[in-house]
Amino acid sequence: LKATELCHSIAAWFRDRGHHVLLLVDSLTRYAMAQREIALSLGEPPATKGYPPSVFAKLPALVERAGNGISGGGSITAFYTVLTEGDDQQDPIADSARAILDGHIVLSRRLAEAGHYPAIDIEASISRAMTALISEQHYARVRTFKQLLSSFQRNRDLVSVGAYAKGSDPMLDKAIALWPQLEGYLQQGIFERADWEASLQGLERIFPTVS
Repeated sequence: LKATELCHSIAAWFRDRGHHVLLLVDSLTRYAMAQREIALSLGEPPATKGYPPSVFAKLPALVERAGNGISGGGSITAFYTVLTEGDDQQDPIADSARAILDGHIVLSRRLAEAGHYPAIDIEASISRAMTALISEQHYARVRTFKQLLSSFQRNRDLVSVGAYAKGSDPMLDKAIALWPQLEGYLQQGIFERADWEASLQGLERIFPTVS
């Protein structure tokens, strides 16, 4: 608890002096577990899945220390890892984190086991700030990408066994035709570098025109 809170205080000190700080916290789950141990030892009753109410009060108080400062022109951009058991997205800490953080990059064990790296579950991941940061055309491409990806994933078993009849679903037909490009776009080698422009150009190659 003390180490995490100290790091936020140090980051805030630099932010208030006009610096842009990147803060990495591993992990928000362990912070919550530490607070749970303290609260239970003090006699606080457990609530959601064994976590006492004070845990869910301290999490937003900690996370909200990141962001822009009141003065000085600096900022704190924070990345918090959240651990779950068996990819359980209903874990109370993961659920609480989804409510208070601006974005979520969800990692998938299924993708990792399939050798798909980075193992990011695009359907489960989200950014609340995205629409304020990208152009309308960029957003249209992202929306189309996710729609096609979701359509393919829902019907993957039918496609795999050859039970899908081409022409039955125009969206799925397009997803099947573009699947090698969609899957390739989502994978990146450990020594492969891709900046903002390269990522944007990759989307434009898959979807030259959008509506």
